[in-house]
Amino acid sequence: MKIGTIMFAVFVVLGVVGPWLAPFDPEHVDLAHRFLASSSTHWLGTDSNGIDTLSELLWGAREALVISASVVAISATIGLAIGTLAGWYRGVVDELAMRLVDILMAFPGILLNIAIVATVRRPGIGVVIFALCVNGWVGYARVARGQILALRERDFISAALALGASGPRIMVRHLLPNLLGPALVQITFGFGAVIAIEASLSFLGLGPQLDYTWGAMLAQGTAFLWKTGFRTYVLVPGLAIAWVMIAVNLVGDGLDPRRRGMV
Repeated sequence: MKIGTIMFAVFVVLGVVGPWLAPFDPEHVDLAHRFLASSSTHWLGTDSNGIDTLSELLWGAREALVISASVVAISATIGLAIGTLAGWYRGVVDELAMRLVDILMAFPGILLNIAIVATVRRPGIGVVIFALCVNGWVGYARVARGQILALRERDFISAALALGASGPRIMVRHLLPNLLGPALVQITFGFGAVIAIEASLSFLGLGPQLDYTWGAMLAQGTAFLWKTGFRTYVLVPGLAIAWVMIAVNLVGDGLDPRRRGMV
């Protein structure tokens, strides 16, 4: 878990300060210096437009961090709220919420994201975040509902009810704090999932219309694999995505008590 935490911290730090560390403007086209190899001026070379690859990578980290953090925050808030209400009140509330969850989970998530983004001529970051949040909350809702159904039968909940505590008070004071552990595990894995989906959308040309997102860099790298000296370009965004995916999986495994043999 320590290694994963360090790796994830590196991603967050670069996502925050990366644009200030970038040596060049990631949108400055310099066709006279296309496909340059690594040098003291361009550490990772340049792309098909003469743009510094390192600058693209650092600015791409910012976009990946903004999108993943936004989607996870919004999805977790909505999902935990709906799952908590469904598990506590059950009945009609539970049926409506869970049937909606079943419908969204039955439909391939990436296809739904593509369908939403494709309706906009030039999708920006806001559109991508909205598309990913449409079905991003369902996993959190299922986790929350399952935990609430188990917690509501515990003695401390029965005691709170016997003392006259209201439903909202019990949910806020007793249930939500006990959801933090499982929710944190789900949130951790959610970061990796969002980055993978956003990269897929950008690879298909449906993500934010920026050349320096990691998915767009992957698309450019695969398009010019035939170019001698440029074949390693695709490794830059690929390794960046793999770095984050490995980091969040290591952290998530460390946070999950079942993976640590505690239960």
